[in-house]
This record gives sequence, structure tokens and C-alpha cells, in this order.
Amino acid sequence: MKSMMKRFFSLLTIAFLSVLLLSACSTPDVSLYAKNEPKFELQDFFSGSLKAHGILKNRNGEVIRYFNATLEGDWEDGVGTLAEVFTFDDGEIQNRTWIMTPNDNGEYTATANDVIGTGDIKIAGNALFMNYVLQVPYDGDLLEVNVDDRMYMVKDGVVMNESIMTKFGVEVGYLSIVIEKINSGL
Repeated sequence: MKSMMKRFFSLLTIAFLSVLLLSACSTPDVSLYAKNEPKFELQDFFSGSLKAHGILKNRNGEVIRYFNATLEGDWEDGVGTLAEVFTFDDGEIQNRTWIMTPNDNGEYTATANDVIGTGDIKIAGNALFMNYVLQVPYDGDLLEVNVDDRMYMVKDGVVMNESIMTKFGVEVGYLSIVIEKINSGL
């Protein structure tokens, strides 16, 4: 009887830990932010000139790069183009041009010159979430990493962006960026 009770409590403990771990791994849905202000208006924010400042961390959380960027957004017939120029602390310059296209359900898809396929943009309240596969230069080759972007409008004209990069389900890097509209009266 003691053996059965031990086995029962062991199984119960394993079940509890499994539920705890699974809930810890789940990610929040953008809809959680639906009531938050100021509202993230994609076409308004990513229109005109913007500047960005950020850091890139490795999988251990160590900052390995700093960067500044200029962004220029333009919209025509509901389709947006966002040209980004990143200047890293070591002098490297990277360019990325996003094309953001509305879809039938009122959301957007996005693609860029170094993105495989398309990213899905979901917006609610002050939040924008986007997932995509990015080609990253590494040791003279290109690696494909999954990127989970989370952007939050913290005040009119200012967005905080946090990104988690994974490869084979393992977190390999983190990106933190502040994006500001230029001449927005900030």
C-alpha cells in the first residue's frame, strides 16, 4: 500500500510539474493588450522618418552588439514599405526593407529581403506581435532563426520592441529596441 501511495504521489507531482512547465512556456496572446492605450496604429506609426536604438544579447543574456538605425516608412494604397538601415557598434551596416500588406481579416503580412516567407502581424490595443524567419549572417554563412517580435507603444511616437530568436526551439538571442518617430513633438 505504501508503494502504491508513493507511486501515486510521484505521478501527481510529475503531472503538477508538467502543467507548471507548460504554462510557463506559453506566450501571451496579443489580444491581452486590446484595451491598452495609446492604440498602435500601424500606418500612422510606421509612416515618415523614425530612429531606433538597440542592443543584441546572446543566449546567455550578455550584450554582444549595440546599434542605431534610421527607418523610413511610406504607404500607398494600404501597402506599407519600411526601409531600415542599421549601423552597429563595430561599423557593420545592414539594410532591411519590409513590405506590409493588408490581408482579408484586417491584419497584415510582412516580408523583407532577409526574411524567409512572410511574417504575420497581429495588433491589439498598444501591442503589435509578429513572427517570422530571419536569415542572419554567421561565420560567413546564413543561419535561419525564428523571431518573435513584441512591440508596445509606450506613448505616442515611442515603441519598445523585444524580440526572442530561436533555432530548433532553443532561445539563441534577444533584441531590445526603442523606436521613435522623428519630429513627433517628443
